[in-house]
Amino acid sequence: MGSEVSKQIQRRKAVSMEKQMLFDLNENCGETFPGCDYRPTDRKNWMSSLGPKELHINNIVWPGTHNSATDRIGIPCISRPFAQCQTLSVYQQLALGTRVLDIRVNENNRVCHGILLTYNIDVVINDVKKFLFETTSEVIILEIRTEYGHRDPPEFEDYLEEKLSMYLIHQDDYVFGKTIAELLPKRIICVWKPRNSPQPKPGSPFWSAEYLKDNWIDTDLPSTKFDSNLKYLSDQAPVSSRYFFYRVENTVTAQPDNPVVCVRPVTGRIHGYARLFINRCFAEGCANRLQVFSTDFIGEDFVDACVGLTHARVHGEC
Repeated sequence: MGSEVSKQIQRRKAVSMEKQMLFDLNENCGETFPGCDYRPTDRKNWMSSLGPKELHINNIVWPGTHNSATDRIGIPCISRPFAQCQTLSVYQQLALGTRVLDIRVNENNRVCHGILLTYNIDVVINDVKKFLFETTSEVIILEIRTEYGHRDPPEFEDYLEEKLSMYLIHQDDYVFGKTIAELLPKRIICVWKPRNSPQPKPGSPFWSAEYLKDNWIDTDLPSTKFDSNLKYLSDQAPVSSRYFFYRVENTVTAQPDNPVVCVRPVTGRIHGYARLFINRCFAEGCANRLQVFSTDFIGEDFVDACVGLTHARVHGEC
């Protein structure tokens, strides 16, 4: 009993120390970077505003959400705080400026996060289609994976193709060098990551797991995650010579050996440091590698940071 209490005290000290480290880094280094002052006048149509003929797919900084479809997961006030990573619906996220969605499904076509369930995948697809109907030049990356511990939904590729065929951009390395204008009217890069079924093949309407990569660091320590994100990003090739999307997730994850296990207070330890991260990318010489940047509980400022850096790239400011 005594050793467990001592362990908990040490864990809380480690969290507190790392929170202070990020705070001090932010105070000393600030949040400035090329494009940091830019604010899109219309977040719903920010790609259109920047110019479809100017925006190359590999040069966009894509604002993304982690566990995107968890706004109504579980039971409110009981199980939801342990799994909810977003409070906005998928449609609301897209209208806010999100352009990368992370969707987890089970064998029954239900969206899930671990063992907790929420609505049918139809809700997500309908939200995506509603957004695309209301816009003209916005492209999204729709990642759908079979959640760990579950089986693939039956005939899922057929289902997705039936629902989204008019929008699907087919798997092709040449897409990375194209502009949005060259891809229109196709507007969805759909990355399908099954657990049991074969991966999508080249030329397919779907993209395999190799086209959206990340290095998941499972920690609730914010400075550890921040530094690890920088290290792994630095190991990547520049976006101009890369034929896959690389994702950095500005999140930390609750751990069973820490008494605080609800998502919001845990991920809040790093949530406010997205602009600091971009600042440090420039300081460390890896800003030309940043591409997909995701977060829990996405808000306007996170979107603006990504769009601002994209604006700077388009105008040759970095």
